[in-house]
Amino acid sequence: MSLAMSRTEREAFLADVHVGVLSVDQPGHGPLSVPVWYSYAPGGTVDVITGGRKEKCIVAAGRFSLCVQTEVAPYKYVSVEGAVSATEERVPPEVRRDMAYRYLGPEFGDLYLQATADDGAGNVIFHMTPESWLTTDFSKQFG
Repeated sequence: MSLAMSRTEREAFLADVHVGVLSVDQPGHGPLSVPVWYSYAPGGTVDVITGGRKEKCIVAAGRFSLCVQTEVAPYKYVSVEGAVSATEERVPPEVRRDMAYRYLGPEFGDLYLQATADDGAGNVIFHMTPESWLTTDFSKQFG
């Protein structure tokens, strides 16, 4: 019995709200792996807003991986990897708001946006087109 998710299952799982772990090559070191917020709609790109060290590594590598998982049994995960298909140098305020609301809801999202208004000024959006997927759904073991 395969524990792999179907295309529909994996895309729906990735589209749900999870904190992802982004991994990218970091020349001269091991891969940089850090938790990130992301957005995804089935059939689309994986979108990450970031800056600083992550941005530099993604620009240099031209690609990244993202792994998302459940935190309770039976465990499930989706790991997706691909090339950066587009980069936006300016993050529109509505995109920052949508990401904050996705993870924190409107009330705490607004507080987060106020508290981080200056921090996000230099961020960019990376759009990654999924090329390869690894998935497991351990609930499939139990019928």
